[in-house]
Amino acid sequence: MESAVLQWVATYGYLAIFGLLVLGIVGLPIPDEFLLTGCGFLIYRGQLHPIPAFASALAGSMCGITCSYTIGRTLGWKFLHSRAGRWLHIRDYQIRWVHDWFNRVGHWALIIGYFVPGVRHFTAIVAGTSKLEYHGFAAFAYTGALLWVSTFLFLGYHFGPRWEQILGVVEHNLKEASIVAGVLILTYAAIVYVRRARR
Repeated sequence: MESAVLQWVATYGYLAIFGLLVLGIVGLPIPDEFLLTGCGFLIYRGQLHPIPAFASALAGSMCGITCSYTIGRTLGWKFLHSRAGRWLHIRDYQIRWVHDWFNRVGHWALIIGYFVPGVRHFTAIVAGTSKLEYHGFAAFAYTGALLWVSTFLFLGYHFGPRWEQILGVVEHNLKEASIVAGVLILTYAAIVYVRRARR
């Protein structure tokens, strides 16, 4: 799959970068970080021009995350208020709590989520499902897209022929950091839940 991704870029150029990132961020099994870092390497080799490569990657990321947000705001909202939602005991106050959480600190999850595999489209869907206002979503999600695209294009360009080795190290460290962060978040959520239950 990874070699095929770069082959599509070599064949279809900037349109392939845009389309693959849209599909990958929506949730299809596209190796997004591999794609971006590989594109950075192609810029290093002179096979891609930096400005259109960056623009197509950023546009694809922004469109993909917006699609995920739209899915949450339409289909996700309907799901929560369907029989399935009632069967899962999802209540309106819980939805409002998630909405309020996004308004307070959850915006940052839209930025950080870009760097956690499998999380970026999930945070956008949750944001849409909780009816987070679009302007609040866009400000943080699009900032996250800018940072994410810039980071991995830079890695491929800066490290040149060593890009695959460096990408492996970066992805390994991101996974470890994600596990630690997940444990801390769950611990914090459990403490808050216990305190509220005692009250």
